[in-house]
Formats: sequence, C-alpha cells, structure tokens
Amino acid sequence: MKQMSGIFLLGLSIVLASCAKPMPAQTEYVLGTLCTINLFEKGSPELYRTLFARLREIEDRMSVNKEGTELDRVNDAAGKEPVAVDPDVIEVLTDALRYAQLSDGAFDPTVGPLVKLWGIGTDNARIPAPEEIRKVLPLINYKDVVVDTKAQTIFLKRPGMALDLGAIAKGYAADEMARILKTKKVERAIIDLGGNVLAYGEKQGGKHWRIGVQDPGGERGAYVGILEIKNKTMVTSGVYERFLIQDGVRYHHILSTSSGYPVQNGLLSVTIIGDRSIDADGLSTTVFALGYEQGRALLESLGNVEAIFIFDDGSLRATAGARSSFSLTSEHYHWAE
Repeated sequence: MKQMSGIFLLGLSIVLASCAKPMPAQTEYVLGTLCTINLFEKGSPELYRTLFARLREIEDRMSVNKEGTELDRVNDAAGKEPVAVDPDVIEVLTDALRYAQLSDGAFDPTVGPLVKLWGIGTDNARIPAPEEIRKVLPLINYKDVVVDTKAQTIFLKRPGMALDLGAIAKGYAADEMARILKTKKVERAIIDLGGNVLAYGEKQGGKHWRIGVQDPGGERGAYVGILEIKNKTMVTSGVYERFLIQDGVRYHHILSTSSGYPVQNGLLSVTIIGDRSIDADGLSTTVFALGYEQGRALLESLGNVEAIFIFDDGSLRATAGARSSFSLTSEHYHWAE
C-alpha cells in the first residue's frame, strides 16, 4: 500500500499513515515479548522511561517466567498459606476469575500446571504423555482460588495449583499505559504490547487508525484486512502465535482446560475490539476457547465489544460493528455466507 508504514508484531499489524514525520517510537523486550510505544509529537526520553518502567513493574509482579515475582510466590505457597500481593495483581486476577465464571472454566487462570507441562513457546516445549495431562487437570479449577480484597491476599487451596495470567496481564498493562498518557495530556499514541494493541486517541485531523489483522496462515506482516478504529483496543488470540510442531502436526498454545490439549474448534484466530484492553485480552482467549457459537453468544450478552472470527476453511465472520469498519484485502479469505 502506498505511503504507508507498518509495525508488524505478533497478532496484529499496525498500519500507519501520516503526513508529518513522527518522533521515534521506543521498543523494548518486556512482559515476555517485544513492546513498542509510539508517542509521535509527544515522545520524550523521560516519558518513554516512565511508561516502560511501569511495564517492568507489572512484569515483576505478574510474570510466571521470572523467579521471585508476586505470582511466583503465590504459586509456591499453593495449599499452604495466603500470600499478600500488590493491588495490581488482585485487580487482574479478579477480572480473570470473572471470565472464568462467564465461560464456565473454558478460560481459567489456574491453567498454570498445564501451560508449564506443554512448555509451548519455551525451550522446554514438548507433547506430554496422556497420564501427565490427566494428573494436572484436577489442579485446574478457578473455584479453588481465594481472593481476600480486604487483606490483599491470594490463596490457592490445593498443593500444585498455579496461576498464569499471561492471557490477560498485557491487556491490563496496555490500560495502564493509557492511564499514564491521560495524566500527561498525550493526545495520540500507538501501544503494541506483543500484539495487544491500543490505538490511543485519534490520528491528526480526526482520522481513524488503520490496523491490519494478521493472516493466521501467512508470514508475519501479512494481513487479512484493515480495520479502522479510534481510541479503541484490539487484541487477537490465534493458533499462529506460539506453537510446537512434531511429526508434521502443529500444537498451538491455547489449551483446553477440559481435555488438556490444544483447542480444536475450527477457529484460527479471534480478534476482539473494545474500550478496555484487559477485557479484549481476556475475551480473545475466552471466546477462542469457547468456540464460535458460544463465544459469540457471550459477546452479545456483554455488549460494547466487537469481534472478527477467522476459520480454518478460509472464511470470516464478524459482529456488525467490526464488519462495518473492516475491509477484507486478502484473496485467500472470504466472508462466510
């Protein structure tokens, strides 16, 4: 596309067009992924430092891939005692538990033992033996999490349980970026936290941001179409993000909490568009895990969120709001009848 620059990271492609030369964006590796923030004319070393320091603070509290984080301490104390945590962790876990309840456990923040068993996206990725999966499945139960908001503690009732907030924490982090930008009176920014994208404000002249939805079967930067949004967040969960290939079979990272294996329901990706990134993040995984029919019904019951569904037969479906602002550009995909 002419006169268009692009930031292509993980689930989404940020396609930007501007007459004025933007100030340099800042990219750092944090939250287990590449995170890019572009503040355009408001960019300054001091503000970038503030934003990335906040991201690192969230990582140091909620990562399960670093020793000594607050979440790591909660998991170590499973079945033993409650652990005091920062309000950040309480807030994110509370939202995660809400989506667990709404999905009847299809989304479950206690999926940690299963995620660790598969190790997809790490150097330890492997296909577990069936007996290994059967052993950890009973540990996955969001109802065994006790959150004491008054004491600011979390308690996992059973030894061996483990929280994993990877499916929702980046959404919270993006919302925190928006909160800081508002206090600094920044008018526009693009925040891409490993594919969790926040199109903050609007482009100069009141124009929409143009965001490309990743082709789940293509190379990074190949997109299915363009979505135009203002002051919205957009998050995609898909089979292409992290996966393990063995004997020609691809095993993706979105695991079924009932079977213990990667979810297989005909979906390749689910993109959620909404006002809060933590909701879009949690819903993208929740809806993918539920499948199209149940997932769309959940979205309709919630309201104020839009979605694009891409299926393994090359077809697309979308909610009314998403379809009206989305332009299909790839010849390899088509709208379902």
